Amino acid sequence: MPPRASKRKSVPPNSSSVASSDGRSVSNKAKTKGMEKIDRLFNTYANSSLGMIDPEGIEALCADLGVDYTDVRILMLAWKLKSEKQGYFTREEWQTGLKTLGVDSLSKLKKALPELEKEVEKPSNYEDFYTYAFRYCLTEEKQKSVDIESICELLNLVLGVQFRPQVDSLVEYLKIQNDYKVINADQWINFLRFCKEISFPDLRNYDANQAWPLILDNFVEWMKEKQS
Repeated sequence: MPPRASKRKSVPPNSSSVASSDGRSVSNKAKTKGMEKIDRLFNTYANSSLGMIDPEGIEALCADLGVDYTDVRILMLAWKLKSEKQGYFTREEWQTGLKTLGVDSLSKLKKALPELEKEVEKPSNYEDFYTYAFRYCLTEEKQKSVDIESICELLNLVLGVQFRPQVDSLVEYLKIQNDYKVINADQWINFLRFCKEISFPDLRNYDANQAWPLILDNFVEWMKEKQS
């Protein structure tokens, strides 16, 4: 408890230094309180023995947020948290990410999701998110490629809204072709480039002599055969 103020009038101390000192004190207290709330929220979902939020904790978080575990916004959250391991959030990732979002409670996190969607949709962020989505699926050490089934799910998740016709055709092709069992990072990046640059479904500006991966040459050939 602070000491009771004296009734005796005295010369006031330098007001600017008091304001500066008080300002720092209030600011530091607010920051500490905010981080404590972020930590409490982390502890609500964390596996105490692992010291991190595991897949079960993320499922519980999704339930409380009212979103499905496979909702693209959860992948966006992982991107914002810079999560390095699929299905896990460390305390440091959680603290840094939520602080960047300006969030310290479940209700604020729920309200932040639509804004996070808008942030990801900015051209300056989207390619980074798209690249991250592939890396997030690399669950094994030294893994460099992702199986076709997972890639099809990921294409639907991250490209389906913007490029539905392209994704539907590409997924159909990937599921029936037998030449590729996995997709690497270069092929994945070129899927996005294809969707953004190539006229669809007529494919009139696709040039196989350009630096396209062979899988897309094959896809275009398959498309043209279907259309003829």
